[in-house]
Amino acid sequence: MATSKAARGAQAMTREELLALPAAIDLDTANRALSVGRSTGYTLAKQGGYPVKILRLGTAYRVLTADLLRVLCIDNQVPAWTDSGPPVATDHDLAS
Repeated sequence: MATSKAARGAQAMTREELLALPAAIDLDTANRALSVGRSTGYTLAKQGGYPVKILRLGTAYRVLTADLLRVLCIDNQVPAWTDSGPPVATDHDLAS
């Protein structure tokens, strides 16, 4: 997939930014997540070659965030222990 000079110059989205996206996003946001330039992204969408399913709502394009995360191999399930660190073994766990 080709990237434009503008897409390369844009700051990449972090995992946290990607996971914070709403259920559906505009094509420009999806292009940024995929490091695809605006022109290339819209051309791919019009030709049916975009790497994720495109929803056409009137003249607007939308992308389902879940599909985008799947293509980027980002698990949208955040472990419950992320805020406090990984689980710690207890004496009971060690005795087993």
